[in-house]
Amino acid sequence: MNRTKFFKPLGYAGLLILVFLAPLFIRQSYSLHIFILIGVNIILACSLRLIAISGQMSLGHGAMMSIGGYTSALLVMKLGFSSWAGLLLGGLVAYVVALIIGYPFVRLKGIYFAMITVFFAEVVRLVITEWRSVTGGAMGILSIPRPNPIVLPGLLRFDFTSRVHFYYFALVLVLVTLGMLYAIEHSRVRVILLSVNQADSLAESLGINTTRFKVLAFSMGSFFAGIAGAFYAHYLTVLNPASFGFLFSIYAVIYITVGGTQRFSGPILGASILTLIPELMRGLKEYQPLVFAAVLIVTIFFMPNGLVGLLDLFKKNGKLRGHA
Repeated sequence: MNRTKFFKPLGYAGLLILVFLAPLFIRQSYSLHIFILIGVNIILACSLRLIAISGQMSLGHGAMMSIGGYTSALLVMKLGFSSWAGLLLGGLVAYVVALIIGYPFVRLKGIYFAMITVFFAEVVRLVITEWRSVTGGAMGILSIPRPNPIVLPGLLRFDFTSRVHFYYFALVLVLVTLGMLYAIEHSRVRVILLSVNQADSLAESLGINTTRFKVLAFSMGSFFAGIAGAFYAHYLTVLNPASFGFLFSIYAVIYITVGGTQRFSGPILGASILTLIPELMRGLKEYQPLVFAAVLIVTIFFMPNGLVGLLDLFKKNGKLRGHA
């Protein structure tokens, strides 16, 4: 039996158990806050990777989080929706918006599509800022309600009055997101997206509707970004137009670049490490953009396949030594 195939699932199971038990050992509220942010950034990075697989790069992913966050907050506060309905609808509205802007623009390639997403993000920011009667303008929305309680009589009660409750909520969202994206990763859709990425004209000659699949990737990635934004809004209970600005979107690109786009685990690794670095180096936190830029440059020059590529290289060298 291949030892890797045997021990790999055990390793994942052990890691999952450790993550579930983490609140038993982590007592500091701020530490749990950092882990919650890691969860949000993992969703953001993994959903952006789905778009990147199709050969497109969105620099407006933060705008999709804004759409999800504002949609959920406004539905709950102004129309009396349940926070759970608001969360789902936040993702769906981001999905629909991505569909609307996707079809006209996914035919653009490379830097041209990226520029369109930057323009779109700026439009979203301006609409939120100027539509004061609904969005609160530059002041944003305050006192966003916490999620509705989850009650199982005699078993548990999650009323979201503590960070532990939000930690498990974020964990469930991450696991559901990763499960769905993993299913796509191991389906025919990924093969088609890769073929579209490498040679879309050749894919079209084989009867593949490349536009449809690019829009699908863009919309699905935006859906999960909208879900993350909705969660973020109900977690922090405050939103403003700067919550998910251009720099936020750039960070998402850095997460997947540093982690590596070739493997499913790349964005997970990149988002986790780069969320922790500013906290471990708090004296440099105000210089976070410069630190991220330095990490990105080092990755491009010395680790072109990202951290997962470096790990693969270590494994390969270990096997070579074992055979020596």
